[in-house]
Amino acid sequence: MDKNPLDRFEFLLENFHRLPFEERQDRLAQWCDLDPQELQILRGVNALPVETAEHFIENVVGVFPLPMGVATYFNIDGRDLLIPMAVEETSIIAAVSATAKWLRRNEGKITTECRGRVIIGQIQIPRLNNIDYALAQLEENKLELLAEANQLVPGLVARGGGIREIEFRTLDREDGMGKMLVLHVLCDPCDAMGANLINQVCEGLKPLIEDITNERVGLCILSNLVDGRLACAKVEIENIEPETAIGIEEATQFAKSDPYRAATHNKGVLNGIDPILIATGNDWRAVEAGIHAYTARSGKYQPVTTWKYDGKKLVGEFVAPLAVGTVGGVTMLHPTARLALKIMGISTAEELARICAAVGLVQNLGALKALATVGIVKGHMRLHAANLALQAGASETELPRLKEELSRALAREKRINLSRAKQILEEIRLNPV
Repeated sequence: MDKNPLDRFEFLLENFHRLPFEERQDRLAQWCDLDPQELQILRGVNALPVETAEHFIENVVGVFPLPMGVATYFNIDGRDLLIPMAVEETSIIAAVSATAKWLRRNEGKITTECRGRVIIGQIQIPRLNNIDYALAQLEENKLELLAEANQLVPGLVARGGGIREIEFRTLDREDGMGKMLVLHVLCDPCDAMGANLINQVCEGLKPLIEDITNERVGLCILSNLVDGRLACAKVEIENIEPETAIGIEEATQFAKSDPYRAATHNKGVLNGIDPILIATGNDWRAVEAGIHAYTARSGKYQPVTTWKYDGKKLVGEFVAPLAVGTVGGVTMLHPTARLALKIMGISTAEELARICAAVGLVQNLGALKALATVGIVKGHMRLHAANLALQAGASETELPRLKEELSRALAREKRINLSRAKQILEEIRLNPV
């Protein structure tokens, strides 16, 4: 077959969502070079043995499977790729894939970058006897603190990472009892998320800081507001209906003006990011905390994406902290998480952060495009019909007909629910074909 890589990618994706499971796996294996054993893991065979789960958490009583699909039609920074997403919510993967396809067919462009590499550890001195003396001593002994910090993580230093800087901050106590002093330990964790590393460093520096300052150290813990490690994505599209583009821009203005809307706007972005983090074994809770805190840094909760239309081109941007890892912890121990990285063809934390940013932005575009045109319910309910068919108790042989009848009912009645699905199922059983 004489096709260039772009043609081959689209050829493999043709009618992907309509293919039988086995054919979807076969095409995935072709694109990502997966072997039969890896495909078995994706089928759930030894995806997470209980023996492995025992090492992840406490009081293990079982494992909890989630469906994992792939988002399709993405071209990020000029590279075609499939993106694994583990999620339970109907329509997320369908919507982001459809939007990526729409961008592709309309010559839209997705570009990404990362700004900075450092994560933050905090060491708190809650009450001070002499703040001026403490600050002076810390400044005088900063080089010793940096050297001690890097000695605590020799393996990280050997890989090219380590502690880059220590900063000092004074904060007014909210209880009116003077000031507290906080040290920010800035660490380059390379391709690790770095939580355990930075916590070890902060704890390890505690005795030396107390000796230097003659003050008592309180909390030693990382911060999830990693504004020294930002992931950025941009979408640009010229071939778009002006009315749609204006509607998308207006949606951004709504989110900027109203935190009630901004919360839902940002949840839509995280619909694209969280499933990738779950699929790759990353701490999605830490990323969510960081993004929400970052959007509220001005004192007002804001949308994490912005969309602007200049009459010719619609441009969307995402900028937020995304501290993720591709080495260490669950990411390397969980068989499916390792496979998720292979499917994307990536090995570095920066690559993963950039993909997450791009998918979050495209997911947001799909939601705003729907809201600005046909509304959010129509597409979601059409896909939700499959869930309703299962909940109604349809057998394998009854499912195709019930889904079809539910789709027809939705077109006529504009809404469907479980009661309606059960009613239609009873009608099917009374009138079998």
